[in-house]
Amino acid sequence: MTAKYEVHGSVAVITLDNPPVNGLGYATRVGITDSLQKANADAAVKSIVLTGAGKAFSGGADIKEFGSPKALAEPNLLSVILAVENSSKPVVAAVHSVCMGGGLELALGCHYRIAAPGTNVALPEVKLGLIPGAGGTQRLPRALGVEPALNMIVSGEPVKSELLAQIPGQKLFDRMAASAESLAQEALAFAQAVSDTRPLPLVRNLPCKHPGGDAYFQFARNMVKGMAKNFPAPVKCVDAVEAATKKKFDEGMLFEREIFINLMWTPESKALRHIFAAERAASKIPDVPEVTPKREIKSIAVIGAGTMGGGIAMNFLNAGIPVKMLEMKQEALDKGLATIRKNYEAQVKKGKLKQDKYEQRMGLLSTTLSYDELKDADMVIEAVFEEMGVKEKVFKELDRVMKPGAILASNTSTLDVNKIAAFTKRPQDVVGMHFFSPANVMKLLEVIRGEKTAKDVLATVMAVSKKIRKTAVVSGVCDGFIGNRMIEQYGRQGGFLLDEGCTPAQVDKAMEKFGMAMGPFRMGDLAGNDIGWAIRKRRYQEKPDMKYSKTADLLCEKGRFGQKTGAGWYDYVPGKRDAIPNAEVVKMIEDHRASLGITPRKISDEEIVQRLVYALVNEAAHILEEGIASRASDIDMVYLMGYGFPIYRGGPMNYADQVGLFNVVQSMKRFAQNPLDDAKFWQPAPLLAKLAAEGKTFN
Repeated sequence: MTAKYEVHGSVAVITLDNPPVNGLGYATRVGITDSLQKANADAAVKSIVLTGAGKAFSGGADIKEFGSPKALAEPNLLSVILAVENSSKPVVAAVHSVCMGGGLELALGCHYRIAAPGTNVALPEVKLGLIPGAGGTQRLPRALGVEPALNMIVSGEPVKSELLAQIPGQKLFDRMAASAESLAQEALAFAQAVSDTRPLPLVRNLPCKHPGGDAYFQFARNMVKGMAKNFPAPVKCVDAVEAATKKKFDEGMLFEREIFINLMWTPESKALRHIFAAERAASKIPDVPEVTPKREIKSIAVIGAGTMGGGIAMNFLNAGIPVKMLEMKQEALDKGLATIRKNYEAQVKKGKLKQDKYEQRMGLLSTTLSYDELKDADMVIEAVFEEMGVKEKVFKELDRVMKPGAILASNTSTLDVNKIAAFTKRPQDVVGMHFFSPANVMKLLEVIRGEKTAKDVLATVMAVSKKIRKTAVVSGVCDGFIGNRMIEQYGRQGGFLLDEGCTPAQVDKAMEKFGMAMGPFRMGDLAGNDIGWAIRKRRYQEKPDMKYSKTADLLCEKGRFGQKTGAGWYDYVPGKRDAIPNAEVVKMIEDHRASLGITPRKISDEEIVQRLVYALVNEAAHILEEGIASRASDIDMVYLMGYGFPIYRGGPMNYADQVGLFNVVQSMKRFAQNPLDDAKFWQPAPLLAKLAAEGKTFN
C-alpha cells in the first residue's frame, strides 16, 4: 500500500508512502480516500492527520503516471481534495521537507495545516508549461494573499515554510512545528485540540481580493509577458489568479481546469514535460544498474590550465572538491590561475559569490609542473590540444604516475577514446568527459564510453557529474560523438545556403527567430572558424566524395577566425560580442557563387530552418541506429544543454516528432532534388524512414 492507516488514541493518521517523494499516483489516491472513509466511520476517531513518510509530505503528481490514463482515473486529485474537504472530522495536514504541486494543493484542501521549518513549498507546474490544475490558483491566493501567491505560481520556485509563515495575515499555516523531529507529536496534539471545532474551516471560503484590482493584474501581465515571451503558461497563471479575485470559487475552479487542459496540448508544455522526463532518463544507463558500486572521488587533477582546463577545474572547486592543475610552464600556470581568480572576482563583484566562499574555493586549488605530483588524485581530466599525438604523450605519462583505480578522463571533443585508452595498460579506467565551453557555465557533459570502459567508472562519472551540477549524457565512440557529429551536418547545410543565395546574417536571423541561441555563423565565430577548417581538411582526405561548400575555407584563408581575431563571418569590436555584418565577406560569398556559375535565388526562412534542423535530425537517426546514443531524448538533452536549441521546442528529435516524421521525410525528399545540395545525405536514415512509414515517433 502507498498510503498507511494507523490510529493513535482518538486521532487517525494517514501516511503517504510512495517513495521517493510520495507522488500522488492512483494507488496513493485510493489509499487516501479509503482511509478517510474508515476514519469517518470509526466513532472512536475524532480527528485525522495527513502526512508523508520519508523525505517528503508530497512532491505532487506521480511522474511514472504522466500522460497515462491512470493520472486521470477516479479518484483523481480533485476528487481526493473534495473528499478531504467533505470529511465530517477535521483533517490536519502535517507538512515537512517537500510540499509541492499537487501535494500543496492537497494540503490546501485540508481544514488545518502545521508545517515543519525548512519545508520547501512550491507550485512548480509552470516549469512544465502548465498552471496548477487542482485548485492551486484558487486556494493559494486565499490562504497566502494574492501577491505572494501569484509570485510563487508564476515562478514555480520553492519558498521555505518559515518565510511563508511570516507573511502578515496568511492562513496557509495554522501553526509552525518547533522542528521536523517534533512535527508528528505536535500534529497529533493539534488534531486533538481541534477535534470538536465546528464548522470546519475551508480555504475555499476565505475572501480573495486585491486592492489594486485590474491595474495590478495588468501590471503583472505586462511583467510576465516580457519575461516569458515564448511560453504561454506564465501569463495564464495571472489570468487564473485574477479569476480567484473575481469569480465565485467553483467558477474559478472550472476556469483553472479549462486553462490547465488547454495548456496540456500546447507544443510548449509537451516540450517541457518531455525535457523533464528526458533529463531523468539521461542519468540512467541501460546496462549499468543504479546499485553499481562507485569509486571514491575525493580529489581531482586537471591537465592544462587554458580556457577549458580552468573552466573544468572551477566546476570541482565549486563543489568543494580539491583540484591540482598541471601545466608544462610556470607562465601558463600563472595565466590560468589569474583567469580563475578573475572569474570568481567578477562573481563576488556582482554579489553572486561571498568573499569567504571565493577564498575557500581558491584554497582548494593547487598547481604543479610535475606529473609525479598528481599520483594521489582519484580522477584526472586532460584538457590539452585536440591532437592525437599530444593526447598519447599525456596518457602514457598518466598511466605511469596515477595510482591503481584512478579514473583517467579525456576532454576530447572528437577523437577516438578507444585509441586514447589503448595508450595505457588500464583501458578499463579510461573514459571521455567532454565539457562544453565555457566549462564552468555550460550544463552539458558528454560522457564517452569506450569499448573497455568499466561499468563502475561510468557509474562514478555519472555520480560526479551530478555533484558538479552537469547534465550528463552517455555517448558511444564515433567522430564528434553526438553533438559535434550532428553540428557538422548543420554547418554543411549553412554553407550550401550561402552558395545558393543567402547571406550569413539571413541564415542566422532565421535560426534565431526559430529560437536558437545563435545561428550557425555567429556560433562558428564564437567557437573559432579555424576549428571547423581543421575538421574539413581532415574530411577532404578521409571522405573525398563528400560534398562541401568552400566558402568557409575562403574566409579562413583571410585569417577571419571569429571573435578571437576580431573578424569572422562578422566584425567584432574589442570587449563586445555584437556581430557586425561585413560587406567584404558578403562580396567574397557573391564572387565565389559567381565563379561556380550559380544564379542566386530567394530562400525563405522556413527552408533555412527545415534544412538546418532536419540535417540534425537525420544525422541523429543514424547515431541512434548505430547505438552511439541510447535514446532519442538523450540527443535532445545534448542539444538543449550544449547547443542552444530552444527549450520550448524540446530538442531536435522532439521537434521532429511534433512536426510529424512523415512530413520531415517528405521535406528531405524535396531537398534531395536540389542539385546544389547533397542528395546522398538527404536519403532518410533507415530508422527515420521506418518510423515515418509506421506513423511512429522517436520519443
